[in-house]
Amino acid sequence: MEPLVATPSLAVPLRLVVGVVAGVIATLGMDGVMARLPEGMTPPQVAAGVLTDRRPADAHPRLAAVVHYLAGGASGPLFVTLLLFGEGLLGASASTYLLTTAIMYLAMVGFFVVVVLPQSRGLTRARVERTRLDWALSAAVYLAILVPLVAIGSGFLQ
Repeated sequence: MEPLVATPSLAVPLRLVVGVVAGVIATLGMDGVMARLPEGMTPPQVAAGVLTDRRPADAHPRLAAVVHYLAGGASGPLFVTLLLFGEGLLGASASTYLLTTAIMYLAMVGFFVVVVLPQSRGLTRARVERTRLDWALSAAVYLAILVPLVAIGSGFLQ
């Protein structure tokens, strides 16, 4: 009887790399939409303001951009990781992608709306509501770009 030997595969690490690249591209696409929304780049400014204990208007724009792109780039491999769990449980299918996308959307919007935005200082109630809605739309655009890129990139790796 021969010993059981696991054959190492680069598929998972390469899918995570696809997630990073897709996440950065999706963040670029998200920026195009955010620029046209009423609150514009307020969500990244809110995140930078919370990290530095400043009002969003006083947050350094470069820090806001860095935080925004780090989060966007890191959200790509997070999506891939959730997708790998989903594929392990449910198999690789379109429904697994849809379920993973829904979970990721809820996580993105929920984290920003429940954790980050309430800690922000200096926004009126009306601006908080607009920022919440703008972020929900921006997150949907991010995923509308990310998910097909991950699917295409993952397809090339198989």
